[in-house]
Amino acid sequence: MHQPAFHSLEGQKLVVASHNEGKLREFSDLMAPFAFEAKSAKDYGLPEPDETGTTFEENAYIKAFAAAKATGLPALSDDSGLCVDALDGAPGVYTANWAETPDGSRDFGMAMQRTEVALQEVGAVDPAQRKGRFVAVICLAFPDGDAEYFRGEAEGTLVWPPRGTLGFGYDPVFLPNGFEKTFGEMTAQEKHGWKPGQPMALSHRARAFQKFARARLGSE
Repeated sequence: MHQPAFHSLEGQKLVVASHNEGKLREFSDLMAPFAFEAKSAKDYGLPEPDETGTTFEENAYIKAFAAAKATGLPALSDDSGLCVDALDGAPGVYTANWAETPDGSRDFGMAMQRTEVALQEVGAVDPAQRKGRFVAVICLAFPDGDAEYFRGEAEGTLVWPPRGTLGFGYDPVFLPNGFEKTFGEMTAQEKHGWKPGQPMALSHRARAFQKFARARLGSE
């Protein structure tokens, strides 16, 4: 198997290959302890590439490599989604698609309702039948096409009705294991607060970033 060359990130600028304001806020929080100059794909005026992959890894790479190729800089992207056991892993990589409206915008209230209807249709009414996880795969891509991947998962239960107005996406219906608050009821610090020297973070994106930081930024 071809082993990609090691690319140093020391002293480099980094592109966060996303136009999603919620994700950009979380990446900004996660990267705050590190001395990186990071701008988003939106800041560079880059278009959003079509996410044609069938896995989180494929879609993360599509976004990261497009930004790296266009800017000549290393790019960091994530692809994430909600995987519900009773729905055979759906919506999965199509999590954002379930929120799409005819005018091209996204309505996550509608998406959460669609998920709940699907759960009701398969008779998943008890908490034990409503297990799932948020998955995030971070891809670090370079202009030459090399890439590295870091995966994070957060296990939990789907609740209804939605609870909380914080976070974004499906956060109000996701109750992480061991907690009484949904992601939608948690502050940013509660949801993905982590810094070097602390134990594992809670959210899927923070856990993926934690792996990236340990592998690439020398963090403990």
